[in-house]
Amino acid sequence: MSRLPYVDAADAPVAVREALQAARPLKFFRMMANAETAFPDWMRWGGTLLKDLALDPLLREIAILRVAQLSDVRYEWVQHEPIARSVGATDEMIHALGRDEIEADCFSTNQRLVLRFTTEVVRDVRPSDDTAAAVTGRFSPREVVELLMVIGQYMMIARVAATTDLELDEPMGAGVYGTAG
Repeated sequence: MSRLPYVDAADAPVAVREALQAARPLKFFRMMANAETAFPDWMRWGGTLLKDLALDPLLREIAILRVAQLSDVRYEWVQHEPIARSVGATDEMIHALGRDEIEADCFSTNQRLVLRFTTEVVRDVRPSDDTAAAVTGRFSPREVVELLMVIGQYMMIARVAATTDLELDEPMGAGVYGTAG
């Protein structure tokens, strides 16, 4: 049982109700709706991170799964594993991430770099100079900042899910945001 109540759209202020009605029926959204004034904008922000980035969707999703694995948050993993698959993650990649094998041969050089960068940002806050130089040498400033935004967003999601004892939803897959990419 969750530590905080889930918002019922019928009892919510208009802006929150509209945002909930436009969203997929996930408990996480109903939990976040407790932040009434921030929730509608946060939903738009989340949609932007899932649909409107220059960052490759597969890199985004393996970074999200890495955050979930490092944070030990099942909710995030359950929701994003099918999304990762929908943008090209293989069984081998998913299993390697689950086993904490971020240097596995199934990952490309860029994917291993994103996984290493994500790990260092989550664990150490600031990546090493070598990792930062490698990332800025391979990706545009826009992609690097977008990757940091994704990492930060999913660190927050992991912490909300863990702190509130969020109950699992069935995975929505790419349907959570209406497209596969």
